Amino acid sequence: MNFLDKLKEFRDYEKQLKWEGTFTDYLELVKKNPVITQSAHSRVYQMIVSAGVSEKDGLKHYNFFDGQIYGLDEAIERLVEEYFHPAAKRLDVKKRILLLMGPVSGGKSTIVTMLKRGLEQYSWTDEGAVYAIKDCPMHEDPLHLIPSHLREDFYQETGIRIEGNLSPLNAMRLEKDYGGKIEDVPIERIFLSEDKRVGIGTFSPSDPKSQDIADLTGSIDFSTIAEYGSESDPRAYRFDGELNKANRGLMEFQEMLKCDEKFLWHLLSLTQEGNFKAGRFALISADELIVAHTNETEYRNFIGNKKNEALHSRMIVMPVPYNLKVSDEEKIYQKLIFESDVANVHIAPHALRTAAVFSILTRLKESKSRGIDLVKKMRLYDGELVEGYNAADIKELRHEYSDEGMSGIDPRYVINRISSAIIKKGVPSINALDILRSVKEGLDQHPSISEEDRERYTEFLAIARREYDEMAKREVQKAFVYSFEESAKTLMDNYLDNVEAYCNSNKIFDPITGDEVDPDEKLMRSIEEQIGISENAKKAFREEILIRISAYARKGKRFNYQSHERLKEAIQKKLFADLKDVVKITTSSKTPDETQLKRINEVIVRLVDEYGYNTTSANELLRYVGSLLNR
Repeated sequence: MNFLDKLKEFRDYEKQLKWEGTFTDYLELVKKNPVITQSAHSRVYQMIVSAGVSEKDGLKHYNFFDGQIYGLDEAIERLVEEYFHPAAKRLDVKKRILLLMGPVSGGKSTIVTMLKRGLEQYSWTDEGAVYAIKDCPMHEDPLHLIPSHLREDFYQETGIRIEGNLSPLNAMRLEKDYGGKIEDVPIERIFLSEDKRVGIGTFSPSDPKSQDIADLTGSIDFSTIAEYGSESDPRAYRFDGELNKANRGLMEFQEMLKCDEKFLWHLLSLTQEGNFKAGRFALISADELIVAHTNETEYRNFIGNKKNEALHSRMIVMPVPYNLKVSDEEKIYQKLIFESDVANVHIAPHALRTAAVFSILTRLKESKSRGIDLVKKMRLYDGELVEGYNAADIKELRHEYSDEGMSGIDPRYVINRISSAIIKKGVPSINALDILRSVKEGLDQHPSISEEDRERYTEFLAIARREYDEMAKREVQKAFVYSFEESAKTLMDNYLDNVEAYCNSNKIFDPITGDEVDPDEKLMRSIEEQIGISENAKKAFREEILIRISAYARKGKRFNYQSHERLKEAIQKKLFADLKDVVKITTSSKTPDETQLKRINEVIVRLVDEYGYNTTSANELLRYVGSLLNR
């Protein structure tokens, strides 16, 4: 199907979904599907949970945010469970402004944008369908037509509560155009759209001297006053402010706390009572979720001002910190690069991860209670196994500081430096060293980074470089071992056979001579020494390995070289140590002989085909690792 066919198919689908009828017809729809009468808060919550909810690292994971938000599961869970869910149940939280507070480029705007785009799409589904009084500029809820004295009867019959009063314009239309007959008022299905200003509004602060309150609440249409005779006639008023147009959906306040006070006071009544004042009319009802976002500095200034106490008590503040997981930070960079004009540039494996290591280190705080260094803490947060620590320790670390992740390097800065590295290098391929170099140059030129932070960040760059050095050496050494996994398995099986014989005081069968011989102490120690197991500690370590094998067997699991973190490290180091001289000689030779050249070409092909490098980055990696091994 080509693009034009898809356009036609969409138009047909749109015609199919459109619906018009009288209020009587609408009540029939309500009886069949009461969910169409849900509040704006409920609609947002149902939209999120309908996308799916799963469990991840002991937290609820909401699939709705997949692909755009990374590493913020804890903040998202709190947002949904402490605001959207209770607000959907009409609890008092519904009467609060949702304020997302966090550092720049932390994901606040992305969360709001996803909610807006999500609502637009959700309104096209049966579950998210929205109906309104036809031709109403505020897309008013049809149930507002039901008089107050009949609403209790309606609730007893349907179980649906009605909140809000009929707007001045629709009250006049009901009397003048339909003679007060509610049953005849036309109703239509609407589709939320920010572009068309239907159910989604956005307000940005500007110069207080030039910005008019009409931007929020609408204004008098002076061209019609002569026709209708009065400014208090609702037909002479434009109900086109952001609060009017966001009715039935979501209202976003960008950098809310920078707004002039006169704009913020309108929110007091809107949040608490669900209405606002406009023109010379009675209070106008509005059903909309108000979400704002700001940075921590603006927020501290705001709550420090006594004049803002009334508004402050009507806010639910949700911290949105930076992501603290290296693997998720890498995904953020991949997403931002994919959305840019440099998506076609080859970025060598581990380059983005190295940049992510640096970024995460700048956001972490030193633990005072657990005595753990930042690198180990970073690994624990990323789900890696760290000897001596468990899930309980991770939980304790996460709750040690309430503001961890509220400062540090932001993702946009790193992406800017990656872009700079690409332009500067002038070739369609960059590696980890190019990025680290560019990040450091940026720190030297950054006007808002203090001298103290610059020194700390430079130290973190050095740590990220050391982490990359280890990754680079492992990558090359694995590429030199044609079948690394198979070699590791063979070495481990040999080690375990000898450990089992040693612990049980048995002999071991030599497959070559057919004789029974003592366990190979030299082999076992050559592996154990790789991770610092002393002569005195070897027996305890070997017994621990056997206990772990037994535990796996009881659970019906197969023990392999990755089942024990320290044994895995020992096996890898042993393999690499045996191979080090071969790699060193081959990669550092300025005039490689025929055998060396053949081996280099084979390794490059392997790096390209199996590890994700291109020819340029593979050659750069080999030269760099050669220089490392020669130090």
